[in-house]
Amino acid sequence: MRSIISSYFFSEKGDFDFSLLKNISLYPGPKYFQNNIDKPGQVSLFWEASQKKIIEKKKQIFLKTHNALVALNNRNFTSEKTTLGAIYIVRDPRNILSSLKNHYGFNDYNETFNFMTNKKKYIWDIRKKNDFSGFQFLGSWSDHYKSWIKNTKFKTLLIKYEDLEKDCYSTSHKIIKYILLLKGQNNHVDENKLFKSIETTKFDILKKKEKDKGFIESIKINNINKSFFFLGPENRWEKTLPKEVIFKAEKEFKEDLNYFNYKLEVEV
Repeated sequence: MRSIISSYFFSEKGDFDFSLLKNISLYPGPKYFQNNIDKPGQVSLFWEASQKKIIEKKKQIFLKTHNALVALNNRNFTSEKTTLGAIYIVRDPRNILSSLKNHYGFNDYNETFNFMTNKKKYIWDIRKKNDFSGFQFLGSWSDHYKSWIKNTKFKTLLIKYEDLEKDCYSTSHKIIKYILLLKGQNNHVDENKLFKSIETTKFDILKKKEKDKGFIESIKINNINKSFFFLGPENRWEKTLPKEVIFKAEKEFKEDLNYFNYKLEVEV
C-alpha cells in the first residue's frame, strides 16, 4: 500500500523505487522525539507534542503506524486536531498467522497465537535496546482493528487486503481519491499514473528488488535475514496452515471472521 501511495504522490510518472518509501515515515519513531525515551510506553507522554510540531510546519504528510488507536498514560495516540484521516488495512487473520510466524521467526503457531491475542502486546526496534522511541502498542489483533474502525473523530477508510489482491486498480483508485479529498485537492485521479504505480509495485517485482538490493525493513533472526516480501499472493491459509491451526484460529476469531465475511473452513 505504501509503495502504491508513494509512487503515485512522490514520483513523476508513477514509477516505484524503494527510496520513495522515505516519504511515508514510521510513527512513532526516533526522528519525531528529542526526549530520552528508555521505558516501554513512555513515548505516549510525547505523542501530542510531537504531532503538534509536525502540523506547525503546515505541510500535510503521510505516516505509517502499527499503533492501536488507544490511550496510554491518559494520553490519546492521536486526534482530529492533528490527523486528517486514516487508511486501515485489514487481512484475514489466518493468513496473518503464517506471515507473522515468518517475520518474527516464531518457533511454532502457539507463539504466533500468543502474539496476536495478547491484549498488552507492544513492539519496538529491538536493535535499539534502551531506546523505546519506536514503541508501538498493538494490543490483540481483534482489539486493534476495532480501535481504528470504530473511531469517529476523523475519517477512516477501511480496506480489505483481499480486495487489493482481487481488484487492485479499483481499490487503489478508491484510496487515491480518498486521499485527494482529505488533502482538499481536486479528486481527479490520474489513471495512467495510477496504472503505472500498480504495475511497478507488484509483489514479484518488490520481492525481486529485495533479493537484489536488500530492504531496510527486513529483519535478521538468529543471524538469518527474513524476507520482508514473503509469500504475498501465495499466502493461502487453506494450503499453508495445518488443520488443527485452522480450527484454533476459527474458534478464536470466529466473530471477526464473520464480521468481515471471511469464509469458515470448519464448524466451531
